[in-house]
Amino acid sequence: MAIKKQEWPEAGDLVLATVESVTDYGAYVNLDEFGKRGLLHISEVSSSWIRNIRDFVREGQKVVLKVLRVDVEKGHIDLSLRRVNKRERIEKIMSWKRERKAEALLRSVAEKTGLSFEEVYEKAGALMEKEYGLYEGFEKVLKEGVEVLTKKGVPEELANAIAEVAKERIRVPMVKVKGIVELRCMKPNGVKVIKEAFSNARKAEKTRSVKLRFYVVAAPRYCIEVSAENYKLAEKVLQKVADDVVSSVVKSGGQGVFKR
Repeated sequence: MAIKKQEWPEAGDLVLATVESVTDYGAYVNLDEFGKRGLLHISEVSSSWIRNIRDFVREGQKVVLKVLRVDVEKGHIDLSLRRVNKRERIEKIMSWKRERKAEALLRSVAEKTGLSFEEVYEKAGALMEKEYGLYEGFEKVLKEGVEVLTKKGVPEELANAIAEVAKERIRVPMVKVKGIVELRCMKPNGVKVIKEAFSNARKAEKTRSVKLRFYVVAAPRYCIEVSAENYKLAEKVLQKVADDVVSSVVKSGGQGVFKR
């Protein structure tokens, strides 16, 4: 976050940088998160032979680099591209994007409440960042409600504004799992029994973090589709819903079995 950003990076840090100029001996870059200039020496560009340095870096390019040395007195920062692996690069870019999104969300909360950005960060943002990660805090409020903030001491009005912004601006990715239930009920009201079994199961699992979908594959086979924020939760809900549906039909004199 900009409010508490450290002034200089430390050796070993991964930083996001923009290439300013390319020379025969390396590239000068601007460290986006620090506003400092650093040098990427040609020897740290690639482990393979470099015929043309511009095959690896070019002006205006965003790159993830590793900090090798920092000399605060001289204002020198030495950087490496070749020591950053693919996983580190992807994770750093994702982290940087989350931080920028989180700051934008916090500014939206400030606009909504009439508070300054600094006040919102002090009263809620700092706590969210410490407890969950700032962007993750917005996601948690979206999934679990304002209580995750109010119980930590965030004023209710501010917590509600954060929840509103999260609902407006964040889309939580969902995963899907499916299962098949075979249901039979030969009684005169058999169709009604099966419909009520699905209806009651839906009501029992009505939460903001889980979505249910039922449809006929080919009678007596019915599909239960569960969308949730992770596979563990989705599988748990799928099993419970299937058990509830089968149990309800069986209790009403029918038959049922759950299959994956």
